[in-house]
Amino acid sequence: MKHFEFENDKLIVLDQRKLPFEKEYFVCSTYQDVYIAIKDMIIRGAPLIGIVAAYGVVLGFKEIIEKNMDSAKIYEIINYLVSSRPTAVNLFWALERMKKVFEEARNLSQSQIYSLLLQEARKIEDEDKSINKKIGEHGNTLIKEGANILTHCNAGALATGGYGTALGVIREAHFTGKNIHVYVDETRPYLQGARLTAFELSEDGIPNTVICDNMAGYLMKLGKIDCVIVGADRIALNGDTANKIGTYSLSVLAKHHDIPFYIAAPVSTIDFNIKSGSEIPIEERSEDEIRFFNGKKIVPDESKVFNPAFDVTPAENITAIITEKGVVFPPFEENISKLKEK
Repeated sequence: MKHFEFENDKLIVLDQRKLPFEKEYFVCSTYQDVYIAIKDMIIRGAPLIGIVAAYGVVLGFKEIIEKNMDSAKIYEIINYLVSSRPTAVNLFWALERMKKVFEEARNLSQSQIYSLLLQEARKIEDEDKSINKKIGEHGNTLIKEGANILTHCNAGALATGGYGTALGVIREAHFTGKNIHVYVDETRPYLQGARLTAFELSEDGIPNTVICDNMAGYLMKLGKIDCVIVGADRIALNGDTANKIGTYSLSVLAKHHDIPFYIAAPVSTIDFNIKSGSEIPIEERSEDEIRFFNGKKIVPDESKVFNPAFDVTPAENITAIITEKGVVFPPFEENISKLKEK
């Protein structure tokens, strides 16, 4: 089975917190279960969050039918899912699509509405897979033969409908025979790089080396990094980009060492309604993610903990943004606006 699947009116997702050593699945029978899956990072990655939330609407409407409730309760369900995580714009984008389908079909029977909602959720999933492949193809034009690529967090198949965004570019470079090597940041505190990205790369036979987050600058100084490719959770109109905490630091290091810094993300990750990264809400997560490691307390009780899940990389640190509609170069505001027109 893949990392998520909707079947028999249930959404079954791979618990990514347990990888790579345990393969457990979390069954979502209700939209509340979907909320938990997103909130507790059982699943993660901006595109996948959007897909899973769309299926959450489907499960919510199933409950409306079973309990003979007013179809308008769907708005309450959507708003509840919206509150699961604040930064990844794909969540809101997917839920808006689901809401639009409902509003266009609300005069139909509930069974017809359910079918249309399920159809739209599957469409969002299928679109994401083809979008990722296109991102990979466009991004591959930027990768030179024998490149050493640094990536942060996990922007692979596990974070999307399949194939991946940043890892989609890396996969495409590998499968076209470019003889690349990938350096993988551990990505603290959840270790998505060490646990998930290294796992995906190894499964595909892509040579990779895991490093601690604070080693990246040294590798750049040694000339071991040719480019940096990361994903994104939200991109502002001016090109400022929110991604997993630690991305900003990498961008500063890359700029200092004159190394290309690429963002790979679908157009759905661009928030055309905000002008800059200062408007992006940054999620702060539980202190326990820092206080505990592998179930053991590692921080004194007297110490305070600050745990933002994301940071914002300013547009001036970004070489290009790779989307399914092509590679976007500066000036970002002008060229991102053209994407919306397309």
